[in-house]
Amino acid sequence: MRHGVVGYAPGVYDLFHVGHLNILKHARSQCDYLIAGVVSDDMCELAKGQRPFVPAAERLEVVSHIDYVDEVFEETVPHKLDTWRAVRFHRIFKGDDWRGTPRGNALERDFASVGVEVVYFPYTVHTSSTMLRRALTLVVEAGQSIDRASQA
Repeated sequence: MRHGVVGYAPGVYDLFHVGHLNILKHARSQCDYLIAGVVSDDMCELAKGQRPFVPAAERLEVVSHIDYVDEVFEETVPHKLDTWRAVRFHRIFKGDDWRGTPRGNALERDFASVGVEVVYFPYTVHTSSTMLRRALTLVVEAGQSIDRASQA
């Protein structure tokens, strides 16, 4: 049951790491009920140009078991206001890498029109899914090179 301030923390949550956990932990401290929005595979590809390593069903399962999260919601539309219409929340949480950017400014404008507060949290610089993805790609490519060499 939702009571008080409902927060929404959207993300891909691919290759779940401490940065994701920190966002969810901080978000939960700023609301009474936290919904984690897990971006679908198709929406991730649309937004970032690549599909996640971990499929959406598995990412939803992982995030649903985080103690700070009261509910998970799979984001299947590109516009956060459409998600808000489906979910209804009072605060949306984003990494501060969005602050002052064209996307962040648009997000703030859109949500101001419906009375939703945009709250920014520090971005975890030392750990990111992008860095983990690069490292995994290098390992996979190295393994493929070894396999090709051993087959020659």
